[in-house]
Amino acid sequence: MSKIVIAGGGWAGVSAAVSAKKAGAQAVLIEKTDMLLGAGNAGGIFRNNGRFTAAEEMKALGAGELFDIMDQCALHKGISFPGHVHASLYDVGAIEPVVRRFAEDIGIELMMESHIMDVRFSNGKIHALLLDDGTGIEGDAFVDATGSSGPMGNCLRYGHGCSMCIQRCPTFGPRVSLTAKCGIRDLVGKRADGTPGVFSGACKIDKESLSPELRKQLDTEGVAVVKVPDEDIDYGKLGRKACKQYALKEYSENIILLDTGAAKLMTSYYPLGKLRKLPGLENARYIDPYSAGKGNSIRYLSVAPCLDTMQAEGVDNLFCGGEKGAPLIGHTEAVLTGALAGHNAVRCTENKEQVVLPDSLAVGLMISHSHQNFIQKRKYDERYTFSGGSFFELMKELGLYTTDIGEIASRVELAGLTNMFGSTLP
Repeated sequence: MSKIVIAGGGWAGVSAAVSAKKAGAQAVLIEKTDMLLGAGNAGGIFRNNGRFTAAEEMKALGAGELFDIMDQCALHKGISFPGHVHASLYDVGAIEPVVRRFAEDIGIELMMESHIMDVRFSNGKIHALLLDDGTGIEGDAFVDATGSSGPMGNCLRYGHGCSMCIQRCPTFGPRVSLTAKCGIRDLVGKRADGTPGVFSGACKIDKESLSPELRKQLDTEGVAVVKVPDEDIDYGKLGRKACKQYALKEYSENIILLDTGAAKLMTSYYPLGKLRKLPGLENARYIDPYSAGKGNSIRYLSVAPCLDTMQAEGVDNLFCGGEKGAPLIGHTEAVLTGALAGHNAVRCTENKEQVVLPDSLAVGLMISHSHQNFIQKRKYDERYTFSGGSFFELMKELGLYTTDIGEIASRVELAGLTNMFGSTLP
């Protein structure tokens, strides 16, 4: 049995571990904090726009377990808000323990609060990951799902300082890039003006700090839209955030709140004094990041050049998932790349041909399209998501966007990939 070691326990890392385990390997997942899911503990949006298509493609491919958990933990299904339809919102306060129990139940070895400091690397291969206590974790293949945000120095240099976000770098240590430790030069995303990195696209407000009327609206409808006074409208902020699918004027002219257990505010940051001028938000209090009145975490500072198999270029046994492996936005996108990385890591150890998902599937097109534009064409100011922006328009143009589950299953079957992730390797 091969041993796959995954660094980073966000959605991508968990997905990689699940995929590797299902492919017949021993899966060891190393997470530096005391919680899995990373930014997924502050996110919560899925199945909106083209993410519905992508989730159902992944289920037909045999990688549906994590989407089933999201559905299980959903507070709202089929809601609409500006630019988005048929969205689901999972409870960010309830989902992590469910995911952790699932990972443990299927036999994934979790190493929590374990900080990776270096790699043992030679002859084009990683042999072990080295922890800060000197322990070496050996493996046959590895997955880098360490993300692209932080550490504190980058948030200070390219943002407004540490925003005290869910990453908790001061407590659990900074992000360490495995690809960089192997000598690969990571790529850096940029804003439209050329500044490195972009702000995370949303923040959380304690629902209990909202008025009873606003809480009731969120509880029943899942969404609330509050008009911003004309003097406080800032269209310039739309170019500073990661989530281009929210770069619509409605997100400057209104405060848009979504119910994810917390009140998810769909903007990178918003001055607290101005926020409290709005009806129903007179006592609003930020809970993630704590400094969301001034800033947010900075992301896309460490994207590795990868092949469409998710193998890191230049390392024979290293694969990448999530934001580490492509300039992608969202949980659905992280689960996709993580699943492919974990699966191909096992195939690598068995000397099997690695899988490239075809462009006839939205999930395959997402990987090839983002790699081609970001890595080959060096369009460092672009990010990609199934839920909006240029890629969602491309999905619609090519006829890939649909909510017809039968049609999606037939598409996967036509590609000869039904349940590809669902059984052990032949």
